[in-house]
Amino acid sequence: MKFKSIIFGILAAAALTASADAPKYVFYFIGDGMGHGAVMAAQTYNRVVLGNDEPLLMMQFPVAGMLETYSASSTVTDSAAAGTALATGNKTRNGMLGMDADTTAVTSMAAVLHDDGWGVGLVTNVSPDDATPGAFYAHVPNRGMFYEIGRQAAESGYEFIAGSRWRGARDKEGKSRGLYEYMAEKGVDLVNTTEAARKSDSRRVFYYNDNYTGYTVDSIPGQAMLPEVTAVAIEHLKRVSPDRFFLMVEGGDIDHAAHANDGGGVVMDVLNFNDALRHAYDFYLEHPHETVIIVTADHETGGLSVGNRHVGYTSYPEYVQYQKISKDRFSALVKKMLKDDDGTMTWEQFKTFAGEHTGLWRDVPVDERHEAQLREMFDDTFAKRKALADEKTLYSSFNALANAVFNALNDIQGYGWTTSGHSGNPVPVYAIGDGMEAFGKRLDNTNVAPTLLRIINK
Repeated sequence: MKFKSIIFGILAAAALTASADAPKYVFYFIGDGMGHGAVMAAQTYNRVVLGNDEPLLMMQFPVAGMLETYSASSTVTDSAAAGTALATGNKTRNGMLGMDADTTAVTSMAAVLHDDGWGVGLVTNVSPDDATPGAFYAHVPNRGMFYEIGRQAAESGYEFIAGSRWRGARDKEGKSRGLYEYMAEKGVDLVNTTEAARKSDSRRVFYYNDNYTGYTVDSIPGQAMLPEVTAVAIEHLKRVSPDRFFLMVEGGDIDHAAHANDGGGVVMDVLNFNDALRHAYDFYLEHPHETVIIVTADHETGGLSVGNRHVGYTSYPEYVQYQKISKDRFSALVKKMLKDDDGTMTWEQFKTFAGEHTGLWRDVPVDERHEAQLREMFDDTFAKRKALADEKTLYSSFNALANAVFNALNDIQGYGWTTSGHSGNPVPVYAIGDGMEAFGKRLDNTNVAPTLLRIINK
């Protein structure tokens, strides 16, 4: 495979001569799809509902800036092109991972540091072969090449990778493709509990768990959450590479919730991401002149706003606390209910069901207009059995009635959306640590990795 690394070839050589007072610990937090609207929605909940006088931890960092995110092929990037830009400093076309627009492999800053003797960890709460983590080790022309991406993770030499299932481990018929065996051959200890990850004495640990994914709002019992796995990653890197390490942490479900236009889901996952960040900040407090932290996003998803046409000059974040389920899970329950219904489901029964899971009618007031719309949709779905098309997004397919319920919930909570995909809006940057004032301005997403390496090499 041919590599191109104009920026990183220079910086990699320079990294070998980094000064003694250069940062030794680098934390790179990426909220997938976390635009300014998502941060402000979570901060509004933090202030109004939780009653916190202090803003979200990331918003307390002394340096703040913004990134443009367009790709080499579009004004609106996908996650692969955006991840490649953040990891390598190179623009590429949508769908391509770890390669430039001419399909030449490009080097990530994690690989540069690892070649220089740094420990490297990657943590996500979605699949570890997804675009953002993959951009730090993989080189493929199509982000869907999961088997190849998984093999390249094994070949990376990285000390810790965590996420949910490796999608390339089995073929379409469910048969093993030998990916886990290949990882083991490369010295990886594959574990599927955080307890096992903590107990492992291997230098290389890959934590994967099919249940380690899902929205914070769903609160699945026994599910490992992003803050816990972030803490495990830091513990592991401190053990195997105590003098220097790099850790990337992705809040992947922020993006999934935003694709679903699930405002409450976004709020809860940004708060969960912020809780994971606290583990890095606690480490920073112990090593303030040796640690740098940057928080940003690969792109904005959904065109989310706090405020919409329904609520006017206000919003109602207090209604989010009554939402006990994600749009994905709610839709799945409605589909099952519809399948099992023998024609006896009533409107009042459905209202009780919706109230238990979303708060509507029970704790969240529903006006006459929204009630009439939802009643009509209920009748079409259960009484008339109309074949209503599902609402399809990048990750899910939502029952039409469930979609209508969450549209009403967004209206009443006060969240506005422009798309179920990505937008070209800029994303925030928050940073702390010596030299990180370089991020306190407008930058392109290709500036982040080279700037970080220059700070490390100061």
